[in-house]
Amino acid sequence: MKPSLARKTPSRVQARNAALMNQFATPGLGSLLARRWIAGTGQLLVFLAGFTIYCAWAIKNLTLYYRLMFSDVPPQSVGWNRMAGTGVALCAAAWCWSLVTSISLLREASRVTLESPESFAAGRMKLDETRINAALATLPQWKRSGEVITCTFQFKDFPAAMDFVNAVASLAEQAQHHPDIDVRWNKVTLALTTHDASGLTEKDFALARQCDALSRR
Repeated sequence: MKPSLARKTPSRVQARNAALMNQFATPGLGSLLARRWIAGTGQLLVFLAGFTIYCAWAIKNLTLYYRLMFSDVPPQSVGWNRMAGTGVALCAAAWCWSLVTSISLLREASRVTLESPESFAAGRMKLDETRINAALATLPQWKRSGEVITCTFQFKDFPAAMDFVNAVASLAEQAQHHPDIDVRWNKVTLALTTHDASGLTEKDFALARQCDALSRR
């Protein structure tokens, strides 16, 4: 199989942090944190443009009132005009755009994490032959060799392969179940077994299913 990884899929924690930064700090910063370079840069530029325009309107208003220090003539307020409205509209547009990206990131993270970490902790019992064969039937790309299951993933180039390895490493750390990884330029081979159980357990197949999902991103 030759899946293409155009961009790194975020973990749940990364997606949550990016969403919080987008919606409650500065629109676009969270998107950049999640490596959504085009969307993040656009959101940040739109927000900064709106913020600059609004600040210019506010400074213009304040300048009129500061003139009272040197004149007894009441200033004529600029009031809420098109300039102020444009600034607010741009800021709102950036916030809405970043909201769309935040929702997309959260959905991507939830699709990758198909099974909760608790399912890994529960799968500590060695599986019998019947259950192993049934689990392997759902993973046609994975091959069994004794008490180990392996799969080789092929990507378009070395950077894409390393993106996959990094994503697997993050997922494995979250699950506290670590595969053996062999990298040969654009090919990555994963080997899974549960050493504590001296064989294959449900968490091996759970992680295998999640690695398959990662490879399709």
